[in-house]
Amino acid sequence: MAQYSRLEVANVMKETGMVPLFYHSDVSIAKKVLKACYDGGARLMEFTARGDFAFEIFGELVKYAQSDLPGMILGVGSITDAGAASLYMQLGANFVVIPVFREDIAKVCNRRKVLWSPGCGSLTEIAQAEEFGCEVVKLFPGGIYGPDFVKAIKGPCPWTNIMPTGGVSPTEENLSAWFNAGVYCVGMGSKLISKEIIAKEDYKGLQQKVTETLDLIKKLRG
Repeated sequence: MAQYSRLEVANVMKETGMVPLFYHSDVSIAKKVLKACYDGGARLMEFTARGDFAFEIFGELVKYAQSDLPGMILGVGSITDAGAASLYMQLGANFVVIPVFREDIAKVCNRRKVLWSPGCGSLTEIAQAEEFGCEVVKLFPGGIYGPDFVKAIKGPCPWTNIMPTGGVSPTEENLSAWFNAGVYCVGMGSKLISKEIIAKEDYKGLQQKVTETLDLIKKLRG
């Protein structure tokens, strides 16, 4: 079961400003990536459940985080149906990220008061998600919509919390555009946790990159 309420998760998303996202089929590598992000200052991780038996790896990561990484909030991404959402919540998912807006997933997450973040691409979808209790909307793919889309949404709906994923990179130019537009936080995958880092097992380098990115976000927020 989730160890953190949806409001606690939403607050950490806001405080840190970044949710790293990652998947690997080797649990030992996944643990090293998780620890590097944790040591770098990240306190959230979205495990993108895209492979066979991904739930087994996720379960091991949750146990590892609970025993060795106090304060690390693990969630799951790429969830497409209520059954999968329920399975991962039973394994300890503290938040559920969805590529699209689905009412069935909203309902099972709301029953357990677990934060869910659906991928939305229009103001109508965002409004529908918020009517179902969504705290943080995922803008996906973020690179297609861009910061100007966020600005346009925040004008009439300043209460909307937006997390772009896809098209986000750990550079000052990119992050300043997003945060100046008013994003709540950003989701960052391969631009942060690259295939090169994994191939070279450069976990110290990853730790440093996470620290630098979090420091940059803090600076941009003033």
